Amino acid sequence: MKSLGALTAPLLICSAMLAAALRGVDVYDALLTGARRGMKTAVEILPALLVLYPLIYLLRASGLLELLGQCLSPLLQALGVPEETAPLMLLRPISGSGALSVASDIISRAGPDSLAGRTAAVMLGSSETTFYVAAVYLSAAGVKNSRWAIPAALCADLACFLSSAWVCRLLWG
Repeated sequence: MKSLGALTAPLLICSAMLAAALRGVDVYDALLTGARRGMKTAVEILPALLVLYPLIYLLRASGLLELLGQCLSPLLQALGVPEETAPLMLLRPISGSGALSVASDIISRAGPDSLAGRTAAVMLGSSETTFYVAAVYLSAAGVKNSRWAIPAALCADLACFLSSAWVCRLLWG
């Protein structure tokens, strides 16, 4: 069974190439065109990534996330959100790896079966890195003015965080 799993990707690639060849598509030219477009996209999104990664590092290293979390603590308690998840809620829209690190810290400190640990896991699994995705997709698509895309996505993130906390409190409260 393990060998079948290892063969899945090569079989899919070979069958796609065979199907393209049977339809008369120049497979080699299609591969080169795809690689060319991929390189162009990588060059287009590079400036956004060069801005995001140092910003994420500065947020984590400066202690600003913890300070903002302490300021938001009374509001979070009133909304029924575990206060330990505040840094996760602030970092998740910006960085997936940073949010994973924060969630790991929450789970190791509070425990995997604690309300805070479970809430952090649900928040992490059900939300998206809004600014990263917007930077990559909007710059790849050549969008200069995102208008309401970012505010709408941040509202969706907030709804996700609140509903995650409420569902976890309802199930494991």
